[in-house]
Amino acid sequence: MNDGTGLEQASQMVAAATAEITAAATPAALEDVRVKYLGRRGRLTLAMRELGVLDPETRRQAGATLNAAKEAITAALAEAAERLGRAALEQRLAAERADVTLPVDYGGGGRIHPISQTIDEIVAIFGEMGFVVAEGPHIEEDFYNFTALNIPPEHPARQEHDTFYLPERPDGTRRLLRTHTSPVQIRTMLAQQPPIRIIVPGRTFRADHDATHSPMFHQVEGLVIDRSTHMGHLKGCLIEFCRTFFAVDDLPVRFRPSYFPFTEPSAEVDIGCSRAAGRLEIGAGGDWLEILGSGMVHPKVLQNCGIDPTQYQGFAFGMGIERVAMLKYGTPDLRTFYESDLRWLRYYGFLPLDIPSLVRGPLVGVGAA
Repeated sequence: MNDGTGLEQASQMVAAATAEITAAATPAALEDVRVKYLGRRGRLTLAMRELGVLDPETRRQAGATLNAAKEAITAALAEAAERLGRAALEQRLAAERADVTLPVDYGGGGRIHPISQTIDEIVAIFGEMGFVVAEGPHIEEDFYNFTALNIPPEHPARQEHDTFYLPERPDGTRRLLRTHTSPVQIRTMLAQQPPIRIIVPGRTFRADHDATHSPMFHQVEGLVIDRSTHMGHLKGCLIEFCRTFFAVDDLPVRFRPSYFPFTEPSAEVDIGCSRAAGRLEIGAGGDWLEILGSGMVHPKVLQNCGIDPTQYQGFAFGMGIERVAMLKYGTPDLRTFYESDLRWLRYYGFLPLDIPSLVRGPLVGVGAA
């Protein structure tokens, strides 16, 4: 390159490179054009190496011209790369488009976990009774988890052998992993005025682990608050739930007096069963099986939430989801729910389209594989 022909050579080089870039139909062809002009021995690279033999003024002018040519070629390469990439993506999307009219075939695919399925079944049943789902945080304050629920400071549930506490804060207080879903009831009563009718499924945490206990497990609780609710409503609600969930129309259900700090009066709920020949069968029989706790909301709990107990009353109940799932689907060991064994899930799991519905009827027995 020399002073008289530098601009003309650079212009021709840019024009030739632009034409070849436009004609490149694939990323590989585009890369060949880049190497031809901008590679270590490319035309433009070699031309820039010749600048060293020119006098200073000529070198300055020629350098500016070649740099402008390099920028033009680089911009054209970038634009072409984007264009080819977009075209390749569109072609791939067109080739991989799913035909939603084809029949569904899950074959050996995934399964819905029994815990998820049981939660959906419980929510479907109580949803038909007018309950709405409420949720809350897993990490809770002592007030929501214990104090507001009328659980005294000396209660065993507050001890570290039963509750997972977080590190102490500067003010000396500690948050904790909720031990039940009852804090959501407190948060709901503080946030809205009665009437209230909620169902609260969720994870809970306690320091326990064996064949029937897990440090992380699931509970579902219900709460009804209004001016006229009484114990008869509680009994009718839970009897209907038990019979619907276990699909036994004449399932015996009994209520035994019990004690919980947050309800008064309190009752344990048992269902009839038979243990003949060493086999547990839900239904009529000579034995009983406890499945949940319940009671009328304690007046102190209502007061703690700013609700006048002389004007309002209500009932609450709670059950372990793993427990009722084990009873309904015949799972002998709670720990298998969390071992991530695909063989177990294929046996006990449910197909994705097995959506619980009271219109279709409850699912009974081992997952429909």
